[in-house]
Amino acid sequence: MLLRLKQTLQSLKITETLSKAQAIKNLSTQIKKQDVPTEKLDCVVIGAGVVGLAIARELASKGREVLVLDSASTFGTGTSSRNSEVIHAGIYYPPGSLKALFCVRGREFLYKYCYEHGVPCKQTGKLIVATGPLEISKLNELMNRGTQNGVDSLKMLEGFEAMKMEPELQCKKALLSPVSGIVDSHSLMLSLVGEAENNGTTFSYNSTVIGGHLEGNCLHLHIVESKDLENWNGDYPLQPELVLVPKLVVNSAGLSSLALAKRFHGLDNRIIPPQFFARGCYFTLSTTKVPPFEHLIYPIPEDGGLGVHVTLDLDGHLKFGPDVEWIDSIDDVSSFLNKYDYSVSASRAERFYPEIRKYYPNLKDGSLQPGYSGIRPKISGPRQSPIDFVIQGEDIHGVPGLVNLFGIESPGLTSSMAIAEHIASRFLK
Repeated sequence: MLLRLKQTLQSLKITETLSKAQAIKNLSTQIKKQDVPTEKLDCVVIGAGVVGLAIARELASKGREVLVLDSASTFGTGTSSRNSEVIHAGIYYPPGSLKALFCVRGREFLYKYCYEHGVPCKQTGKLIVATGPLEISKLNELMNRGTQNGVDSLKMLEGFEAMKMEPELQCKKALLSPVSGIVDSHSLMLSLVGEAENNGTTFSYNSTVIGGHLEGNCLHLHIVESKDLENWNGDYPLQPELVLVPKLVVNSAGLSSLALAKRFHGLDNRIIPPQFFARGCYFTLSTTKVPPFEHLIYPIPEDGGLGVHVTLDLDGHLKFGPDVEWIDSIDDVSSFLNKYDYSVSASRAERFYPEIRKYYPNLKDGSLQPGYSGIRPKISGPRQSPIDFVIQGEDIHGVPGLVNLFGIESPGLTSSMAIAEHIASRFLK
């Protein structure tokens, strides 16, 4: 297994006129001539977010030797800890899509797992609301889609019925989803880590995968210590301190999964989808001791997200969000180290008030306080139709033992265990 990441080797001299692709190719060639430590392994999962952890747990439960690599100092520091913590029912996604299939199955897995392992969760139920007559047809479409996806107990409510359930709510109609809920995502990830470790999984934090190359029909992963990457100034090409040669590699790197895949020399970049990033901010409600809502309240979905909605945490605190702000990508190394801008400007609240007041008219001025933000790893951009989860194996890209996960945004948390089941059943040999 992985012993310790070695000290940085003397940097390779490559002329500035070489393209990035050629430089990576030359680096791959030179590795074979350098004294870079190399270790063979069974399974490597790149990324210790909730999906990566679920996959590691599943693989380890099948008796496989698993190593999880993450550039951060602990698990779940990216999108997995910066979301609404909602257990989705499976309403929004096209019938037959991976999002629909994994969300419905994953929800069942997740509730069962939480109850059996003492992970805090609550089946709060959710109301998706139409606040104007033009939105009612969209609400009907969502009900039909959810029914096709196998979501149980959906019920269309008249406005007065929904407002009787939630007196602070204002709407024309509402779709009730009783099986939606919330989960303590940190407790969930902690439990998954514990189970994976009990089955022999090793976690190597502060370890960054910066790329790889194909050699002898096997993917060789290039690893550096994150602290060395932090100090890299770009004056010389990145080179590995350690090379790992696994039988199975699962690229579950979340926000950096696409950037990483492009640095796997020998992988056809044409099969890698474009990347987009949508930041979403959350604001908390500060002026009330008693939350105005008991259910999750969602508007009709918007471009790039599900709208600024009401989410409760397990302590009863209420938050609104996320909104959608399309942001530029950052360089690969910054992406690997999760150096995205997660700041929340207090002035952004001015955009929240009118959206929230469409369904919560009694929201008081000055009651919203900046909370936190998260970034969605998207593979469709502004005004484009949402794209399904992308799970690529050898049948797609031709690289034995490599599984790429792209665009694992919402409902990734809900789907995590179903994705893990799929990976294990389809790609383990």
